[in-house]
Amino acid sequence: MKYMPVFALFVLLVFHTACGQNQTNLSKVNTSLATKDISPSPVTDDPKIYSKYEYPDSTGKRLIIENGFPRGGSQYITPDGEAYGYAIFWTRIINGTDHPLELNIDFLDTYEVPSVPGEYFKLSVPPDTMTLDHLPLFNYGLTDLDAFLDDHIHKPSTLRRTVPPKGSSGFYVLKLSQRSKGTYGGGDILRTELILKGQDLFYTASLFNRQAPPSIISEKEIPCGKIDLTLK
Repeated sequence: MKYMPVFALFVLLVFHTACGQNQTNLSKVNTSLATKDISPSPVTDDPKIYSKYEYPDSTGKRLIIENGFPRGGSQYITPDGEAYGYAIFWTRIINGTDHPLELNIDFLDTYEVPSVPGEYFKLSVPPDTMTLDHLPLFNYGLTDLDAFLDDHIHKPSTLRRTVPPKGSSGFYVLKLSQRSKGTYGGGDILRTELILKGQDLFYTASLFNRQAPPSIISEKEIPCGKIDLTLK
């Protein structure tokens, strides 16, 4: 695998101009935002995360979704010679309820970049399990990316997991953009997160400018699956 400088993850081909969508109103989706910090932070025994949401079931017990910062900024070359820049994100589902939760995630083959007709990006979910002890590792411990992407670069991506009661499950999301037509973004900062509305999952990608304090430029919300939070 060929690698590019880390700063490349800040200029990946997504949302380089405002797409006119408003930031999600959390009070309307029955979530409680515990932490949300767009600034990178060092990995410690008590690692910081980008965002954390809590969703109560009918008994008041909670499903928690944690989303991590990006890592990567590297390049993948397909067997046909196409070049993609990519960044690696992670999400962890914590099941505080008394029943198993069925997690179903489906990403399409590609998504069009807002305000850039004809340009596309891809979200892909490797089958590997992300655990917190992987946080200090290169690419969060995700390996064999070339082999995975060779088989999945032009296919939709799915994930099926059962999260046991009082247990957790973590997974990776790769965000890829073709680099053959150059990069966009001017150094703006990309963050992603999985959120829940009712039983429906959405993967949200937000673009922030790098001026202090950072402010949101645009946000795209992608329907991507379901998780059953009803009481069994």
